[in-house]
Amino acid sequence: MGMCAMRRTVLIVLAVVTWVTAAAASVIQIKRRSTPKKSRIFINGNILTIDDNDSVVEAVALRRDRIVAVGATDEIMKLKRFGTVVVDLEGKTLMPGFIDAHSHFPGSGVLAEVGVDLNSLPIGKIENIPQLIEALRKKAKKTKKHRKIVGLGYDDTRLAEKRHPNRHDLDKASTNHPIFIGHISGHYAAVNAKALEILGIDKNTEDPEGGKLHRDPVTGEPTGVLEEKAVELAYEKGVDFSLLEQISIIRHAIRDYAAAGVTTAQNGLAPKKILKPLSIISKLGLLPLRVVQWPDEECGDEILSGNFDPDEHHTDMHTVGPVKLFADGSIQAYTGYLTEPYYLQPEGDDGYRGYPVQSREKLAEVVTKFHGAGLQIAIHGNGDAAIDDIIYAVCKAQEAHPRKDPRHILVHGQMTRPDQLDAMKKLGITPSYHSAHLYYWGDRHVEIFMGPERARRISPQKTTLEKGLRFTIHTDAPVVPMNPLHLVWCSVNRQSSGGRVIGEEERITPMQALRAITIDAAWQIFQEDNRGSIKPGKFADLVILSADPTAAPTKIKDIQVLETIVGGRTVYRRD
Repeated sequence: MGMCAMRRTVLIVLAVVTWVTAAAASVIQIKRRSTPKKSRIFINGNILTIDDNDSVVEAVALRRDRIVAVGATDEIMKLKRFGTVVVDLEGKTLMPGFIDAHSHFPGSGVLAEVGVDLNSLPIGKIENIPQLIEALRKKAKKTKKHRKIVGLGYDDTRLAEKRHPNRHDLDKASTNHPIFIGHISGHYAAVNAKALEILGIDKNTEDPEGGKLHRDPVTGEPTGVLEEKAVELAYEKGVDFSLLEQISIIRHAIRDYAAAGVTTAQNGLAPKKILKPLSIISKLGLLPLRVVQWPDEECGDEILSGNFDPDEHHTDMHTVGPVKLFADGSIQAYTGYLTEPYYLQPEGDDGYRGYPVQSREKLAEVVTKFHGAGLQIAIHGNGDAAIDDIIYAVCKAQEAHPRKDPRHILVHGQMTRPDQLDAMKKLGITPSYHSAHLYYWGDRHVEIFMGPERARRISPQKTTLEKGLRFTIHTDAPVVPMNPLHLVWCSVNRQSSGGRVIGEEERITPMQALRAITIDAAWQIFQEDNRGSIKPGKFADLVILSADPTAAPTKIKDIQVLETIVGGRTVYRRD
């Protein structure tokens, strides 16, 4: 580690420790984890164990950070010793803590702590570009000149103008601040003239590979709208949060996830500059939730070269997970790669099907490199053409280096076809579906992006089960709010925010959906032996709910998280 990197690490640690002292009054704080009670017993409950038989029991006993016994109340009470704390659940539901299968922890803290909320209904209130400009202008009035302003969540298809905001729009908010605003998909962004200047983007700047700088058709000048890889480059160069901002972001994300019942969070794309600080926080005992981080391709290459050792960053609270790759973009951003054209074509693009991030041969080369080294891989793929490329890549990798159980993850997999599921089963690919899309974008998938027939097949969870594949479901937070129970409701009911049922034949049962955010989510990242179900020997990661999710399928989204327990410690309790 160089001196600059070492100094930055020391500053991060010191800042975290300083902040902990100041945050003592917070609902949930980053603080040194307390030693769990020597033993706790929960009795008289409706305990969903999510074991192999989906057993329901009355009581569970904990000793320090582990589960030691499950069964009937009378049996478990025999384990009571001096000092044992007995909790009467009074019929409430207790189950394994929720495992976030894919999000971008601690990204939800960015919007809450330092960003401007530009979401439209059903998440936010922005209806048009003037309202978006006004929200940014208010932030600019409170921000020192030349300091960046970051907004998140705008959606061109929800804005009255049905277009992306451009540099001229954003300059109306401020010309003294660089402004960066992110599309709700994460695959587009828009910046103002000041930000373009900082990024060094002008008329002569070439498009990055796998991305696009939108330009004025007459002058050729950049409009400030950035697509795919151009977004990534802009945020790398232009958006860098201060240490205090980073700490606030992490603090809020912890509160956000814990209040939702999440006991294992995942960072689905982690460059080393993010991965290492969270690892250090974990080793200092300052991380109350378990976190799994997915190294980006660059970090994956460092693993292969021996310059980065994942084992050095593994603790009970922190794990380095699969290497993250990309095959395409986002369907609601028109950058998902499809085999058939989009239902409504972008203006001037007849037959438009989106495009891949890289050629299938290049993808196969990268996948084979990591697969051959024995690493797990998670590949972002939304459109069915992109999924074809992923299957091709993994097939080539398996031919070169056969592995029995690689558990490579297809991330999102919205337009997965039945024939692709057959291929995935043979190759050891496991899908993780963004089933909340059905609620947040379902109506627009029917009317704009996919059309009625293809929209019915989005996130085909019932078919996946019938094909004998295990899968997970995820929110992709901060793309949509971290709310596992709402995610379960979406999978069970497949209802859009407009009330439309989309693909009734792909509905699954509440228990099947609960498995997808507990034991199957643990299995997908090779952690099923220590979490995901209530079983002796596993971590005491639990959540107490106000009602039974299996009892009333239409009301699952209304259930409240009452308490979240990680390793025997209560990290959230509803007032």
